[in-house]
Amino acid sequence: MRKLYSKIAAVSLVALMVFTLPAAGITAKADAVTEADPKDVYVSFGADLNANEKATVLGLMGITEKDLDNFKVGEITNADEKNYLGDYLDASVIGSRALSSVIVVVGEKGDGIDVETKNISYCTPGMYTNALITAGIEDADVIVAGPFEITGTAALVGAMRAYAELTGEKISEDSMDAAVNELVVTSEIAENVNSEDIEQLMAFVKAKVVEEGLDNDEAISKAIDEGASQLGISITEDEKQSIISLMKKISDLDLDLESMQQQAKDLFNKLEDMGIDKEQAKNFFQKIIDALKEFFSSLFE
Repeated sequence: MRKLYSKIAAVSLVALMVFTLPAAGITAKADAVTEADPKDVYVSFGADLNANEKATVLGLMGITEKDLDNFKVGEITNADEKNYLGDYLDASVIGSRALSSVIVVVGEKGDGIDVETKNISYCTPGMYTNALITAGIEDADVIVAGPFEITGTAALVGAMRAYAELTGEKISEDSMDAAVNELVVTSEIAENVNSEDIEQLMAFVKAKVVEEGLDNDEAISKAIDEGASQLGISITEDEKQSIISLMKKISDLDLDLESMQQQAKDLFNKLEDMGIDKEQAKNFFQKIIDALKEFFSSLFE
């Protein structure tokens, strides 16, 4: 990531992605967050963190209490968690303390979305990435952290609010609801299906919905079956119905396939073989190869 990697580390990791095609994506370097322009950084804390817990979260984010003087800072309350998550998660899962915290760094056009998690047990980076794309977020580096192992679902709300605050771009309530719904559905299915596979399935079906304008149960069901078959996985009828309901919400949002691919290249790199815009995928990998050649050539100048 532009703001979270050194040049050598970034190119080395991209090279690794090209030759091994890992589905989970690239892990961020939290200790370089402070290299970002302070005006592009927003930190959202769980409102119920005690002093020791907050110190732990700061350490995981790679920043100090003093750094906060230069950043925009906000918080997510337990009431916020219940407001956005109450329709999708039992109160016992949400809990009574808001602990999920997130740091968002807005990047430049074309940087894409990169997410790293620390002490988050329920949601993977790919799940957050998918959900952030649904919310319409672009070009941001995100670190989600907990003081100890927590679900981390509420951090998505913090990330969306942070992005809106930094960019001035309003995120509609419908987009936020769909994003939260997606994160929960994906996380729940991942309890029975490999998380990387369900991330890819959600990306595939969402791309089909956006590209082909799918907006009814039958068409979306066929897309789910196609994606599951390609990935070699199976889901229950209840899980399928949850995805269909979610995708009907997403079909009403103003999402663009090319932008989706640009924002989460690692999530879409498998989709070339699943019928999603093969030419764009080919061009993407060629650009990476060209960048690697240029980098290594520069070492000997």
